[in-house]
Amino acid sequence: MIEIEVKNIEIVQQVYEHFNQHDWKGLANLYAENADFKDPSFGQAVVSQTRQQIIDKYQEMAAMFPDVRDDIVSVYPSGEKHVIVEFVSSGTGPDGSQWTLPICTIFTIENGQITRDFTYYDHPGNPS
Repeated sequence: MIEIEVKNIEIVQQVYEHFNQHDWKGLANLYAENADFKDPSFGQAVVSQTRQQIIDKYQEMAAMFPDVRDDIVSVYPSGEKHVIVEFVSSGTGPDGSQWTLPICTIFTIENGQITRDFTYYDHPGNPS
């Protein structure tokens, strides 16, 4: 594995460390000032977000699910710019029900910062 792939994997692992510590500022600082996101919660379009918008998004999520966490299943480096991560998100809803959600994210990393975060999962609002 080449050195840049190793560094990119380390950056992505830091994303999950910050996420599980609910350190939203630390997480957001791993991203470029404006990063592109694709996420079922945003619909089908690619959405650009600032670091502050990333912080706000995750603070809102943690307010709804105070014990939310992500557990990595596998990490797949893909060339010099991409890392694919398979993980399981889990937490407890406001009604006390526990949930788990398998997710896959493709990260694009350029110059040591995440520029794209394309996440795929079965959003509850998606038609079957």
